[in-house]
Amino acid sequence: MKKTFATLGMSMLLAACGSSGTTTDDLAQSVPIMTKVDLTKVENDQVPVTVNPGRFTTQTATYRLPRVVQGTYSVSDFGKYIDNLKAFDYDGNELAVSKTDTNTWTIANATQLDYITYLANDTFDQEISGGIGGDAPFSPAGTNIEPDNYVLNLHGFIGYFDALKNNQYKLDVVSPASFNRTSALQDVAQVTSEDGKTVTTSYFAARYFDITDNPMFYGNLDVEEFQVGNIKIVLSVYSPNKIHSAKQIKDVIETMMQAQKTYLGDIDSTPRYDIYLYLSKGEDDSPKGFGALEHHTSTVVVMPEAMPFEALAESMTDVVSHEFFHIVTPLSVHSEDVHYFDYNNPTFSKHLWMYEGVTEYFATLFQVDQGLVSEADFYSRIMDKIQVSRSLDDTMSFTIMSENILDEPYASNYYNVYQKGALIGMCIDILMREESNGTRGILSLMKELSMKYGKNNPFEDDKLIDEIVAMTYPSIGDFFNTHVIGDVPINYNTFFEKVGLEVGETRVKTNYIQNNGALIVGANPQTGSIYFTDAVTENSFWNEHGVKPNDVIKSVGGVDVSLQNANSIFQKVYMWQPGTDIEMTLLRNGEKVVIKETLKQSYTTGRTLKEKTNATNAQTALRKAWLKG
Repeated sequence: MKKTFATLGMSMLLAACGSSGTTTDDLAQSVPIMTKVDLTKVENDQVPVTVNPGRFTTQTATYRLPRVVQGTYSVSDFGKYIDNLKAFDYDGNELAVSKTDTNTWTIANATQLDYITYLANDTFDQEISGGIGGDAPFSPAGTNIEPDNYVLNLHGFIGYFDALKNNQYKLDVVSPASFNRTSALQDVAQVTSEDGKTVTTSYFAARYFDITDNPMFYGNLDVEEFQVGNIKIVLSVYSPNKIHSAKQIKDVIETMMQAQKTYLGDIDSTPRYDIYLYLSKGEDDSPKGFGALEHHTSTVVVMPEAMPFEALAESMTDVVSHEFFHIVTPLSVHSEDVHYFDYNNPTFSKHLWMYEGVTEYFATLFQVDQGLVSEADFYSRIMDKIQVSRSLDDTMSFTIMSENILDEPYASNYYNVYQKGALIGMCIDILMREESNGTRGILSLMKELSMKYGKNNPFEDDKLIDEIVAMTYPSIGDFFNTHVIGDVPINYNTFFEKVGLEVGETRVKTNYIQNNGALIVGANPQTGSIYFTDAVTENSFWNEHGVKPNDVIKSVGGVDVSLQNANSIFQKVYMWQPGTDIEMTLLRNGEKVVIKETLKQSYTTGRTLKEKTNATNAQTALRKAWLKG
């Protein structure tokens, strides 16, 4: 999972445990659980769902919706989006049902249970004002129910019986015949109604994990396909106002993924990969958690539709590349906590530094390795990660944080897995390059681990670091003990010295609400106003146009600014691009000041990496091996 802008977010890709034999509390494993989601009978944004588990041999049955889904590292409580759950016996009579907690229902007289029904709400509509009973799930893990679009993250619609997670599932999705339908879960049949208005698409899942691991996209979609090596890529785009097209985005994604495949080499774990892009209108009932959630063979991405194409292309490159790199870890390299995931009471691995950090590092490094960005741009991204990581708790043990990521103070520092986690990957990479005279790096290490384990063979969580040290060098063990298991902040200058780089100050590009990642606007809760801080003087565009500290931002583009709408307004300001005509009204000492200009690139003073003038040949060679493999 990866979150962008002001929200934080990828992730675990999971494989469920193998089938077990029938028990007295179980249904025969050969009997599929029959499920149905009917998109043609939606009322009040609720989708009717039917689940037929077959015959139970026990007096009670427990049905659950996931409390936590893999890859999110936060509590989602999908049970709170389920209404009116009923159970019926074989004569059509209702059975007694009790809801024992947010996500759990217990059914009495289960030997007589024929099927259950309920209504599933979407989560996108609940993101305003905290949703139902608290925060809604991160948007790419959520669900959408609209007349022309359905985001079917199936963990929001289909649950599981406690003892039957390893049973096969048959899923029927009924939809209007006019809809496009995309899913990485292979359909096994399609039946069109006699009047030609609806289509029932049937899917097969080997176990509940495959239900949760294969999202679907239904509706008025724009779909493009292309080939990357032996992998077919299917890109499905929903742009409600038709601002962006799949064809336009395809060119960007294809270039990026071809480069990724070249970088990865012989790592090739899936014949098909789906990218589902939902573009949010930015209205009150629109999703606001921008980023992505990965699965084994797909990723769901949510971005603002208002983004200029250049900004969308850059974000898609960063976000989708991160998600696709998860085919390395945790798809091919993961612990037992990941492999045997418990949706109700999960335990977490110690190794978010690898699952998210190394993945984010690959998504950053491959772009300079393959010539998609310059070395200067790569250095700038590394410095940004250092700055952001130091704004979080830089003294936490990363392994302790990972194991306790749902709890405070660790949960509020989760974003650091994409910042310091990536920097941990960088340091290990440089150390391995140094120890091997440039011939080995963290990518080769991950390939070796993939060959040793693979997607069906989890490692023991407590033993992984010792195994890595045995496969590499004692210096790697020292680094882990000090900076990953231990809580000593990393002195990055030590690692930059090894590759002939040094940190210096320079003029760096920035946007129109930040200086080098730090906000230049603040809020006054007493007056309900948003204002420019002292830092605005260091932002070249605003400084050149006379903006001063404490200027209150009255309106942007003719829209009055308040605490209630500031987030949506400044997300758009964040996406402003040079060449755009803008208008902003300020209040300075009670008087209006209007800024009406065409944007120029804004700059500020920042710290950057640069090559040392006296770098040795060995340092230069090591830097080349690091950046260009």
